[in-house]
This record gives sequence, structure tokens and C-alpha cells, in this order.
Amino acid sequence: MTRMYHLMPVEAYTSQDWFDREQELIFSRTWRYAGFVEDIPEPGHYISVQAGLNNIFIVMGRDHRLRAFHNICRHRGTQLIRAVGKTQKALTCPYHDWTYDLEGNLVSVPDEEREYPNGIDKSCLGLKPAAVDVWRGMLFVHPDPNPPSLAAWFGEVDPHLGPHKPEELVEYPEARSSYEIKANWKIVVENYIDVYHLSHLHSNTLYMYDHAKAKYGWSGPHYHFWEPPTEEYGANLEKNLPSPRVIPEPHVGAWVPMLFPGIGLGASEESWNVFIITPLGPNLTRIENRSKVANVSGWEYQKQEWSSWGFWKDFGGPKYEGDDVASEDDPMASGDFTAEDIYACEQQQKSLASPFLEIGPAATGESPITNHQRAILEFMKDHEK
Repeated sequence: MTRMYHLMPVEAYTSQDWFDREQELIFSRTWRYAGFVEDIPEPGHYISVQAGLNNIFIVMGRDHRLRAFHNICRHRGTQLIRAVGKTQKALTCPYHDWTYDLEGNLVSVPDEEREYPNGIDKSCLGLKPAAVDVWRGMLFVHPDPNPPSLAAWFGEVDPHLGPHKPEELVEYPEARSSYEIKANWKIVVENYIDVYHLSHLHSNTLYMYDHAKAKYGWSGPHYHFWEPPTEEYGANLEKNLPSPRVIPEPHVGAWVPMLFPGIGLGASEESWNVFIITPLGPNLTRIENRSKVANVSGWEYQKQEWSSWGFWKDFGGPKYEGDDVASEDDPMASGDFTAEDIYACEQQQKSLASPFLEIGPAATGESPITNHQRAILEFMKDHEK
């Protein structure tokens, strides 16, 4: 008898076969977050990202146009570039020094006359193109050079993501972090979209929001979520905010969607954040967090306050006076909601190995979990060969 975890077999969270199929059928067939537009400011700058089975890089050409290519030399397949950097005029493979211009054309082959006495047609050996596009100030790539548009992919959910304009905000570098969770990527997503746990696991860390009044739903495979501040917290909102507003009044609350398959956004009155999920293995996931704040010059005081509060420690959120912090060694008493989430995810992953695991009935606030699982199963079925 197959043991089930809601709509999926337990093996979907533990087996290498399931992981490999997801890499091929989901993460190699969807738009992949690569960074912010400002990460590639000038010609020659580039960044790379893993998109399922494909390593893809974006480079700005001499014409200031962004282009994406598969990070594979056309000679023997060696990766051309590392994660991030800048080149002056060309990209050279470290293996045999085949060289490409910023537009992806093969322009130089060392010892060409001696090594290829019959000649070589460089015009048909340019880099394999991928797709690149910009949405809400973020760079995205797709392994297919001619995929459905990025605007169409996010079109249905876009109106539910709040009034924020992240392309007009500036990054807060101290908030950037990357860490690993010893759990399947779906466990991490399910925790992110589980409304039921907000009032319980995070009762001492996310008490400033009224979880009972949360509004959430689906637009295609994408999950959207908004909740207002509590009456008490909202009554002194401007005083409570640790940094200047990023949205105009009277907008309030937290917009926390999860875009398929693993792009979390966290936006509120004072900041806008990304939570990027990268599956590393059946039971290992990497998280990257980046935050943006108001593009204003006169708030050095607020930055100092953030630092003194330990604000955004591991993207854990602000520490307010009166928080009950018993011990930073205990994730459940750390005052850090990220530490609480990591602990919960890793404990769930451990329990998947037990033959006594039996999932109980889903609460109303857990309905997003089954909806996400359904979206995964349907997407994989649609893209099976």
C-alpha cells in the first residue's frame, strides 16, 4: 500500500527519481528567477543561474541589450562562466579557449588552422540561446529560447500582489542571506503557504498580523495571500514601522504570495522581499532572500535601528521590545520566525521515513497545500513526454 502525504505519495518527497522528474518536467519548463535588474548594470556584466537541468547566464551586450545563453561551450560542453562577473569584450571557455562575443557568436578558435586543417564553420557554433525577460524589477530566464511570455505566465496573479513597485526601491544589502534547509522543496513551499500554522507556530513572532482575516487564493498555479495588521498594531502603525513606507497610505498589511514553482514574495508597508527556493536534492533545499526598501536618502537613523534590533537576522523579521526570547539556541524560542519554519520543515522531513506516518485531515487553512500539490501533479502530467 502506498503511503500518502496529502495528494502525493511519500516518495514524492524522498526519492531521487521524483526529484529528477521534477527537475526535468517543472524546473526545466518554467521561468526561473535569476536576480534583480541592477545586478547587470553595464555591458559585459553577467550572472548565471541553475534552471532545472540547465545552467543559464544573462549578459549585457555592447548594445546594452540583455541576452541569455546556455552556459555550455559548443566544443566540449564546459561551462563558460562562473556565477557572477564582468568581462570586457568576450567570453572565453577555460578548457580550450574557444571565445565568444557578448552576443553569443563564436569569434575565435585557438590554433584553428593546425587543429582544423579542413576548416571549421564558426557561424553555426554560437552559444545556444535561452530566453530572458524582466518582471517587477526582477530578471527571469527560461531554457526554451521561445517560451510563453513572462507577462502571460504571471498575468493572472499580478493584480493580487499588492501596490508595491519594487523596480523603484533599493536593495538593503544587510538583509541578503542564503541558507539550506534539510527538507524537500515542496515541504518548504507548503510551510510557506500554510495559513493554519501562522497563529500557532508563529504566535510570538508574527503577532502583528490578524491571521484570522487573511485572504488567499489561486490564479492558475500561483498562490496569493494578504492579511491586515491587528487592530492594536495598526492603531500605531507609523510608529511601529521600522523603516519608511514603500507603499502609500492607506494601504496596509502583508502580501505573501508563492509563485509557481518556488518564488516567494513578502511585501508589507515598509519592505519588499524575495524568497527563492532552489531544490538541491530530495531532502535538501537552498533559500535565497533579498530585500528592498524605500529609495530615500534621509533614513540613516532607521538603518541604525534595524541593526540594533537585529532586524532581518536570517530574514527572521524585526525584534520588538517585549518579545519573549528565551534562548537563541532553541529555534522555537529564538524570536525568529525563519528559525521556527526551518525547524518545522526539517522535522516533517524526518517523519517521512517513519512507517507510522499517517497524515490527518486537512484544516481549512491547509487547503493551499493540497492545491499546490494538485498544481504540481497537473503540470508534470501536462509535460510528460
